[in-house]
Amino acid sequence: MGYAMCATLESALIEQTLTLPCGHTVANRLCKAAMTEGLADAHDQPTDAHQRLYATWARGGAAILLTGNIMVDRRYLERAGNVVVENASGLAQLRAWAQATHDGGSQLWAQISHPGRQCPRLANLTPLAPSAVQLQVFGNFGKPRAATEADIQDVIQRFANTAALVQQAGLDGVQIHAAHGYLLSQFLSARTNLRQDGWGGTLANRARLLLEVVRAVRARVGPRYPISVKLNSSDFVKGGFTLDDSVQVVQWLNDAGIDLLEVSGGTYEQLEFFKPQAVAAKHDSTREREAMFLEYAKSIRAVARMPIMVTGGFRTLAGMEAALTGGHTDMVGLARPFCLDPDFPARMFHGQLDRLPVPEDQLVLGTGYWGPNSPSNGMRSLNNLCQAGYYYGQIERLGAGQLPQPGVRPLQALLAHLGKDTYRALRRKLVAGA
Repeated sequence: MGYAMCATLESALIEQTLTLPCGHTVANRLCKAAMTEGLADAHDQPTDAHQRLYATWARGGAAILLTGNIMVDRRYLERAGNVVVENASGLAQLRAWAQATHDGGSQLWAQISHPGRQCPRLANLTPLAPSAVQLQVFGNFGKPRAATEADIQDVIQRFANTAALVQQAGLDGVQIHAAHGYLLSQFLSARTNLRQDGWGGTLANRARLLLEVVRAVRARVGPRYPISVKLNSSDFVKGGFTLDDSVQVVQWLNDAGIDLLEVSGGTYEQLEFFKPQAVAAKHDSTREREAMFLEYAKSIRAVARMPIMVTGGFRTLAGMEAALTGGHTDMVGLARPFCLDPDFPARMFHGQLDRLPVPEDQLVLGTGYWGPNSPSNGMRSLNNLCQAGYYYGQIERLGAGQLPQPGVRPLQALLAHLGKDTYRALRRKLVAGA
């Protein structure tokens, strides 16, 4: 396969090391997947809250902690409170963030991203996108302008520049975000990429930006620095990026020199990872299927020559081990459980825990018409926002050195999140205008 698995008979596979194609080794097969933190200061730089949050997560024992969106362009944010790395002005804060993570025993990898049209109005009224296709979710997003050739070349160089800066700051790897409907994902999708030039039309043209970004990043960071790509298995929306598309893009990525492929799915229009899923994986026949993207990942694994990580839905140790030992994934990505039980990996590795909490089944406003399976797109979106607000609140508490608060009500969490995000956006604008 082009990479090494260091195994012992005595330890579970999830506890074994993995050596990536670039020669970099990670301590076990568990990764804290990216979650947006919203903890940056008014200058878009990391804060003490990042250090406290990631030190807490690192003590749990996961091999890799992936940051939330680190933006490559200050003009376009996923939300107020994103860290932005455009130049060397925040290197000291980045180094402190990395050191706090290393002191806890984990590696810190930067997820670098451009939101494209998924840039809220509070950040920019006219976001950048492959085509002028507006995202219609609660009127929160302005109509984007289609990227020019100069814009596209600028995006490529910004990804490479940000990767080089986080490497300089001592972070251990970088992940290029090409999933969940952000800019690179938008270029991949025929639903959002309506271009008729060399960056649109055929899948090869739509994948060109991602491949150019990977090449530019590799040229800047060198051959021994880990590069990951996060890719959708499917957008799960009509006319969007499909599993067949994903399989083909992975075949192209095989020759691009990446070290880890994270498989996920969905966009803001279809948040697959927020779907309630009561995990009833009590029998051997269901354990392997608890991860929501695992079946899709099997098709990708059949062609991938790099290690892959599946993120989304794992909630039992048995399910994780089944996916690893079955050869369907090389690493397990988990996110939301870290918000409520940040030390669960250590307890899981020591045999003290075999099942993680699944509060998302209760984080809904109701049932029937009002619930997560409502025929109303608006109600489904509202439930998704409630879940997001709930986990944002837990992240903020951990960043403040507080314990999680699992009993907070979903609507209460959403209102608190909206208020804080509005405050952060206004604070940022005031500082920019000063």
